[in-house]
Amino acid sequence: MSATALEAKPADAPEHCPGTQSEDAGKASACAGCPNQQICASGPKGPDPSLALVKEKLQEVQNKILVLSGKGGVGKSTVTALLSRAMAHSNPEKNYGVLDIDICGPSQPRVLGVLGEQVHQSGSGWSPVFIEDNLSLMSIGFLLGSPDDAIIWRGPKKNGMIRQFLTEVDWGQLDYLVLDTPPGTSDEHLSATTFLKETDGSWGAVLVTTPQEVALLDVRKEITFCKKMGIPVVGVVENMSVFVCPKCTTATDIFPAMTGGAEKMCQEMDVTFLGKLPLDPRLAKCCDEGKDFLTEYSTSPMVVVLNQIVAKVQDFFDK
Repeated sequence: MSATALEAKPADAPEHCPGTQSEDAGKASACAGCPNQQICASGPKGPDPSLALVKEKLQEVQNKILVLSGKGGVGKSTVTALLSRAMAHSNPEKNYGVLDIDICGPSQPRVLGVLGEQVHQSGSGWSPVFIEDNLSLMSIGFLLGSPDDAIIWRGPKKNGMIRQFLTEVDWGQLDYLVLDTPPGTSDEHLSATTFLKETDGSWGAVLVTTPQEVALLDVRKEITFCKKMGIPVVGVVENMSVFVCPKCTTATDIFPAMTGGAEKMCQEMDVTFLGKLPLDPRLAKCCDEGKDFLTEYSTSPMVVVLNQIVAKVQDFFDK
């Protein structure tokens, strides 16, 4: 099954399309020249029927976690994989899922070691790919003909793909669904937030940053985005806080925290600080090879901190 066959319609929707349910549908300046302008202008308005469908499809998903980052390159996808694997290891009797909604840069299939796998479709929908007995993954990366294929879609198409992931994947009963998002505060984030707001159970966002100010400036915007959109903030993870030598265990600051790092920022913005993940070069190798870092290097200082972060995240949802 190819990604092309799954593209959301209309195929030529404008970049700033107001949406078919908007009162401005077919009337906004962005609608000029759109081949669907007349259809949208005369179509029915009102609540998006997809909201009820998503709520029904995710009724057995107890908790949803959005992993966000204001800036690219801070290790958001790596933290997503580590967080989901650590939770799955700590609670073998519970079920976990990862949904990769980074449409243009899906990395979870490689990081979780299932690159090249294919999803199968049945009467109940798409079946996610299982990483472990209690951990499954869905990503557009499974629908591409080649890892080198580029997804060149405007906002409406990406939003349509996210809607399909939330309504047509047969997740079954999940205790946690972890969503890996692209950097920023754009279409994918707005679409996921709109859908998850209407679902039952708990949800929240884990934000990822690195210590330097250029990353903290963007994660501050991400926190503001969460507050404006009504997204509960689980907390902030400071990734790559220090480099710990695998040989001598000496800690070195690679990205110095000139303004106090994420911990001080969390105090200023009144959000929870979850912890500092050290930089371990062996982690990058595991991600490239799709290996489980937690079992390969169980004595790494990163694993100790990661388990502490997982405990705080689970405490948030157990309240």
